Amino acid sequence: MSRAKRKDRLMTGIFYAIGWIMLAFLLYLTLTIIFDGLKGFQWDFLGAAGNGIFNQFFNTIYLVFLSLLVSVPIGIGAGVYLAEYAKEGKFLTIFEISIESLSSLPSIVIGLFGYLAFIIWTGMSWNILAGALTISILSIPLITTETNNAIRALPVEYKEGSLGLGATKSETIRKVLIPAAMPQILTGVIMAAGRGFGEAAALLYTSGQSTYINWQNFWKVTSPTSPLNPFRSGETLSLHIWVMRTEGALNPSATQIANFTSAVLVVLALLFTLVTRRISDRMRKRNNGGN
Repeated sequence: MSRAKRKDRLMTGIFYAIGWIMLAFLLYLTLTIIFDGLKGFQWDFLGAAGNGIFNQFFNTIYLVFLSLLVSVPIGIGAGVYLAEYAKEGKFLTIFEISIESLSSLPSIVIGLFGYLAFIIWTGMSWNILAGALTISILSIPLITTETNNAIRALPVEYKEGSLGLGATKSETIRKVLIPAAMPQILTGVIMAAGRGFGEAAALLYTSGQSTYINWQNFWKVTSPTSPLNPFRSGETLSLHIWVMRTEGALNPSATQIANFTSAVLVVLALLFTLVTRRISDRMRKRNNGGN
């Protein structure tokens, strides 16, 4: 018995050590990126002209928002289908293999498909909507998998209790299962948004590397220079980092701009994760009867 306890303590210590090492590495990486970004900071980096990255900052948030509008409903719907409607058989096996294959495809391949489907076939030039749809292809498998796992992990009493009270299956799914599983579903949304924030290869062929915005035309969505026009080209923060690093010789402040853009991108992703986690924790407490 004492030998088993020693092994248990040893393995527990090893896993604790691995966890702390990974946490320390993550903190070191994050703080290094933020410190390097602030070290060469200039106030004109905050602007929308010249060396400013405000336009790229807006493009990133707008593109991720559009991609989530597409991927979240489809991903949750596909996850619900797998958990509640799909029957065991060859079709379900093929469906699951397709999702796994799609989630493992390199983003550059998805980017080329997006260029073919949303640029070449439609006859349009680079635009934010094409980039958002391409990112959605990358995000849907993540949200689908998390939704499927979350619903399957719920106690069977949730479903049986709802059906026993006279609710239909669709009502049970909409009003009981999905709300109860929403904290874990948000994990998939966080991963999908994180991939959208940091993606560059797929956007290189779809959203473009230029940004022309007239903020006075903010609500004139049909204007080609309106920030809200999804059919204009839009360089994101991740693409801007790539451009500054590959074309640095054309701009003497390229390294400082790239470092500051990296810091902004990291902080943006962290803030989104923290806010979403906060919402997820509140949902979890409410589902468990807490305040």
